[in-house]
Amino acid sequence: MRNVRPHPNAPIPDGGYAGEDMPRSRLNLLLSYAGFSDDSWVDRLPLLLEPLGVHSLRAANCVEATRVIQHFPVHIAVVDLGLPMEQWSPDKADVAEAGPRILELLRRLDAPPPIVVVKPARSHRDDARQIAAALRAGVYAVVDRPHGQGDLELMLGVLQRCLRRFYHNRWPGASNC
Repeated sequence: MRNVRPHPNAPIPDGGYAGEDMPRSRLNLLLSYAGFSDDSWVDRLPLLLEPLGVHSLRAANCVEATRVIQHFPVHIAVVDLGLPMEQWSPDKADVAEAGPRILELLRRLDAPPPIVVVKPARSHRDDARQIAAALRAGVYAVVDRPHGQGDLELMLGVLQRCLRRFYHNRWPGASNC
C-alpha cells in the first residue's frame, strides 16, 4: 500500500470533499477517535490547528480511517486503539477494536508517518499490554485518551515534538530555504 494523491471526489470523513475547495494544508493529520462524548478534544483540536495549516482528516471507525490512509498523504497519525471496526451504535455493545489494524496499515505505507497512539482507560495489565504492542509497532508516543483542557495541551505538545523530531520543525515537503 502507498500514499497516493487524493482523488478529486474522494470523500473526507467529516463529509467534505477533496478537490479544488479542499483547503491547502501543509500537513495532513489523521485523527481517529473512539470516544462517544460531545465537545471532545477531537472536536477542539482541528479548530486550533487549521489556522496553522494542519488539515485534520477525521475517522470515527476503521472503514473511515482506511479510506483516509488510501486517499490522502498522512504526515502524522493519531490512532485511538479503541477505534471500532464499523460505526458505533448503542445496540452494538461489544464492538471489535480496530486500532491495531490501523497501526498495521500505516506501517505498510511506503513512507509511514509518525504515529501517536491514544489508549482508552483499561486495567493496569491491559494498559501494559497495549503500550508494549504499540511500541513494538514503532509508534512515537502513547497517551491516555484526552478528557480535559490539560490533556488537550498535552496532545498539542506531543504533536509539536513529533513535528520537531520527524520534520525538523519544517512542514512536510517544505523547501530547505
